[in-house]
Amino acid sequence: MQRPYNFSAGPAAIPEDVLQQAASEMLDWRGSGMSVMEMSHRGKEFISICEKAEADFRQLLAVPQNFHILFMQGGGLAENAIVPLNLSQGGAVDFVVTGSWSQKSTKEAAKFCNAAVAATDEAQGFTHIPDPASWKLRSDARYVHICSNETINGVEFQQLPDLGSLGCQAPLVIDFSSHVASRTVDWSRVGLAFGGAQKNLGPAGLTLVVVRDDLLGHAMAMCPSAFNYRLVADNQSMYNTPPTWGIYIAGLTFEWILRQQEGSASGVAALEARNTAKAELLYQAIDGSQLYENRVARDCRSRMNVPFFLKDESRNQAFLDGAKARGLLQLKGHKSVGGMRASIYNAMPLAGVQALVDYMQSFEKQG
Repeated sequence: MQRPYNFSAGPAAIPEDVLQQAASEMLDWRGSGMSVMEMSHRGKEFISICEKAEADFRQLLAVPQNFHILFMQGGGLAENAIVPLNLSQGGAVDFVVTGSWSQKSTKEAAKFCNAAVAATDEAQGFTHIPDPASWKLRSDARYVHICSNETINGVEFQQLPDLGSLGCQAPLVIDFSSHVASRTVDWSRVGLAFGGAQKNLGPAGLTLVVVRDDLLGHAMAMCPSAFNYRLVADNQSMYNTPPTWGIYIAGLTFEWILRQQEGSASGVAALEARNTAKAELLYQAIDGSQLYENRVARDCRSRMNVPFFLKDESRNQAFLDGAKARGLLQLKGHKSVGGMRASIYNAMPLAGVQALVDYMQSFEKQG
């Protein structure tokens, strides 16, 4: 039986191979007599799971050895507070606001530091990325924050900014929640990256933080111990009980990613090529239509989250009802912007995007 295609923005689809393996190991993980959910996080069984997950993530994203990989809790939203508690020391922090999530980040950080908007596209409806040459970066900024892919607005940095070329010596912090592991990362431009797992890496409840060694040890006194990056790193993500099930499923997902092949490419490079092809297929269908439109500038369209609108919005519910009948699920846009949104993360096959395009074209012909 063909499973429906799930276009949810998160929690999102998990590769079927991963779900099947987790199901087969649910009652007895590899002869241990225990489910992963029942294991002590300090037992040899779970420690082996965690160590392999960390090593595989380092391999698949080519994370340099001077970066720590932390498995934490709280999601990306909590990191909007945890990052300034660790890095700002209450000083200046600059934000480039390109959509709803970077707006939330700025507002949350302002509780703990001198947060300022260095650039924003709000006046244009978050459809462009402001030219880095126009960013008003302060010389005393502790770090510069961007959301490198805006899940709601569908805006993605095609390349990470080079702050050094802008005369800024502050580290770059990126929220890569909604496109982590969909593309390679230029770590030479990054000081810290964080992301919730529930979009591209596994279930809700796990947050990944990749932080450069020199950025540890600067937490404010008010920072809770469990959120102090130095303590978490020194304790190999075991300072408090970690989200064990989330780490296990993420680890299976990392293994799945490493197995992927697309032509001569493998791993993340294979997924990047596949994701580019999926996005091009969907955007071409939208751009060639008289009914649908995407309002994001073409040079910063997301390859993961594709918002689109019906020019005749009276047909919205009929569109969603027809999609559901065809097994195309969770296409309704975020309540803050309306319209539709197709999230086409790593686990979404090309066949799922083709099925959506076929339906969109059929629906348009119905008039």
